[in-house]
Amino acid sequence: MDKFTENSEALQERVVHISRVAKVVKGGRRFSFSALVISGDGQGRFGFGLGKAGEVPDAIRKGGEQCKKNLMEVPSVDGTIPFEVVGKYGSCRVVMNPAKKGRGIIAGGATRVICELAGIKDIVCKVHGTKNTSNVVRATYDGFAQLVSTKQYAAERGMDEGQLFRQLRKNRKNTSTSADSSEATA
Repeated sequence: MDKFTENSEALQERVVHISRVAKVVKGGRRFSFSALVISGDGQGRFGFGLGKAGEVPDAIRKGGEQCKKNLMEVPSVDGTIPFEVVGKYGSCRVVMNPAKKGRGIIAGGATRVICELAGIKDIVCKVHGTKNTSNVVRATYDGFAQLVSTKQYAAERGMDEGQLFRQLRKNRKNTSTSADSSEATA
């Protein structure tokens, strides 16, 4: 049993989308249901699942089971994401930007639900391309999968967090002074 499934009692589940699917057979149509479910603990973990069944409650239950298999950790810094990221899936693009404390979750539809269940308090998101709920959820998942904490980022580059932030400030100062000098010459 891994570390995610042992605390599965604390997970909240929300149904994002239910669709009725028809299969045409010789005698007419066969109807079934698919349910897109998102679960999270509000502490930096969330997952999504798609359940399909002949009845809605069964589809939701199967989706919830899939959620527990897809759980992922979302690194956060003071209730927001550490840096800007773009999640992609199909023709859907979800642009996620960190926000200042107290700004809240500025996102629509499925992206808002994911951010709430993942425990992110301040974020600005925009969906470009298709607004298909399934694709938006997968693009948001992709975006969060690209995030790493500042400790991991610094460790990959062989420095500590203090060195990393000093380097970022130095680079930011250099780009702002070069932009000022180019404006002065024009």
